[in-house]
Amino acid sequence: MKNIILTTFLIFAITVKSQEAQKSYNFSLEQAISHALTNNYSAINANRDIEASKAKKWETTAAGLPQINASVDYSNNFVLQKSLIPAEFFGGTKGEFAEVAFGTKHNMNARATLSQLIFDGSYIVALQASKTYLKYYQNAKQKSDVEIKETVINSYGNVLLAEESIAILEKNKKTLEKTLADTKETFKNGLIEEENVEQLQITLTSINSTLNYNKRLVEVAYKMLKITLGININDDLKLTDKLDNLTVSNLDLAFSQNEFVVTDNVNYQMASNFEEQRQLEYKLQKAKALPSLSANVNFGYNAFGNKFEFFTNNQHWLNYSNLGMSLNVPIFSSLARSSRIQQAKIAVEQAKTQLTETEQKLKLQYANTKSEYEFSIEEYATAKTNLNLAERIEKKQQLKFTEGLSSSFDFSEAQKQLYSAQQNYLQSMVNIINKKAALEKVINK
Repeated sequence: MKNIILTTFLIFAITVKSQEAQKSYNFSLEQAISHALTNNYSAINANRDIEASKAKKWETTAAGLPQINASVDYSNNFVLQKSLIPAEFFGGTKGEFAEVAFGTKHNMNARATLSQLIFDGSYIVALQASKTYLKYYQNAKQKSDVEIKETVINSYGNVLLAEESIAILEKNKKTLEKTLADTKETFKNGLIEEENVEQLQITLTSINSTLNYNKRLVEVAYKMLKITLGININDDLKLTDKLDNLTVSNLDLAFSQNEFVVTDNVNYQMASNFEEQRQLEYKLQKAKALPSLSANVNFGYNAFGNKFEFFTNNQHWLNYSNLGMSLNVPIFSSLARSSRIQQAKIAVEQAKTQLTETEQKLKLQYANTKSEYEFSIEEYATAKTNLNLAERIEKKQQLKFTEGLSSSFDFSEAQKQLYSAQQNYLQSMVNIINKKAALEKVINK
C-alpha cells in the first residue's frame, strides 16, 4: 500500500513539474514578429555580435592610450660566469691569466613602464575602421531582423493554411459521409448501381488520406514556427489571427506603388559598408609609409646578494629611471609597400563594381517582388470567383446525382473541382501575405 501511495505521489509530482515547465503563448502575427525579434536564436547572437564589436572598437581605441606594465625578474646564479684577467694584476706571472667570477648569486629587478603612442598613421585608420566594423554588425543585425520577420510571416501563414485545410477537409468529409450513407440506402433499394457507391468511397478515402496528411503537417508547421519564435517546441502555442483577416489587411495595391529607395535596403547598405572597408584598407597601406613615434618611461629597482634577503630590511635596493623615444621611418621596401598599395586600390575598384551590381540586382528584385505581389492579389480574386463557381457546380451535381439525373463520375469530377478550388483559394490568401512580406523585405519596411 505504501508503495502504491509513493508511486502515485511521484507520478503526480512529475506531472506538476512538467506542466510548470511547459509555457503557453497566444500570439497575433504582430506579436509573433515582436517576440521573434527578441528571442529568435539568430537575433540573440546578432545582438551579441554588436556587443562584441563595441568591445573590439574600444580595444582598438585603447591601443593609442597610455599603457602601464610592471614586471619582476629574478635569477639564481648557482654557478657564476667566470672571466679571465691578466694574473699580474694580482701579483702573478706576467702573460698568464687568472679566473675571476663577477656578480652575486641572487639578482632581482622590479620595474614599471609607461608607454604612449604619439603618432602612427595606421592607428588613425584603425580608429576609423573600428566604426565601420561596428556599423557592419549593426547592418547584419538589421538584415537578420528583416529575414526573421519574413520567416515568421511565412511560418505563421503555413500554420493557418494547414489549420484551414483541416477545417475544410473535415467539413467535406462530413458532407460526403452523409451523401455516401444516403447513396448506400438508395443502392439497397435497387434504384442505383453499386458503382455510384464505390465512386463515393474512393473520394472519401482520398479525403481521409489528405486530412491525415494535413494533421501531421500542422504539427510540423507549429514546430517550425516555435523554433523561429525562439520558444521550446513542446510549449503550447495558439495563433489568434485568422487567415482571411490577414489576407484582407494585406490587400493594398497602393503599397506596391511606393517609390523604391535602394539605399534603404540593408543589402545595399552592407555592400556600401564593404566598399568603405576597402577604402580604409587602401588608406591603411598608404599610412604604413608614414613615420611612427612613441615614448616610454621606465622606473625600477635592482637588488643583489649572495643570500636571498630581498624581502628583509637588510636588503639594499638600487633605483633607476629613464625616458625613451622611438621614431620609426620607413625608407625602402624594395617596392613591396607600393605593391600592397596597388592591391588595395584594385580591391577598392572591385568593391565599387560590386556596389553597382548590388544596386542593379536590388532594382530588379524590387520589380520582380512587386509584380509577384500584384499578381497574388489578382490570383486571389480569381480563386475566390472560381471557388464560388465550383461550389455552385458541386451543389447542382449533387442534386442531380441524388435525383438520379447525373452519374457518379460527373458528381466525383465536380467534387474534385471543388476541393481543388478550395485549396487554391487558401493558397492564394497565403500567397498575398507571403508576397507582401517579400516586398516589405526589399524596401526594408
